Amino acid sequence: MADETKVSAKLQKIIDSVAELSVLELSELVKALEEKFDVKAAAAVPVASTGTGSSAAGGEAAPAVEEKTEFDVVITNAGANKIAVIKVVREFKPDLGLKEAKDMVDAPPASLGTMKKEQAEEAKTKLTAAGAQVELK
Repeated sequence: MADETKVSAKLQKIIDSVAELSVLELSELVKALEEKFDVKAAAAVPVASTGTGSSAAGGEAAPAVEEKTEFDVVITNAGANKIAVIKVVREFKPDLGLKEAKDMVDAPPASLGTMKKEQAEEAKTKLTAAGAQVELK
């Protein structure tokens, strides 16, 4: 990509440094940049992939592709192993008693509430592993 777009020597040095990073280091870099500049990195849309370099430099395209940071976790089907699903529900909603958690699981769609992206994805993963069908809205 660097051959397609002419960049200054300073930027080329940064690009070369980033290219040498491991996936874990690159992930840490993205998180640090998000925190430093109070932005969210969003996956490039295939149609917009040719303009990725210019949109990063211009900064105008970034607000148009705003990534959702909070999701509502909804159990659409508890599945066959309801006991495991109830345990996961109580893990994310410790204020619920056993009966309340069971009632929630028995009456889908049931919302676990709004959570940050990372926590919502973790809840979805654990609930799916327990046998439930889950949607993030």
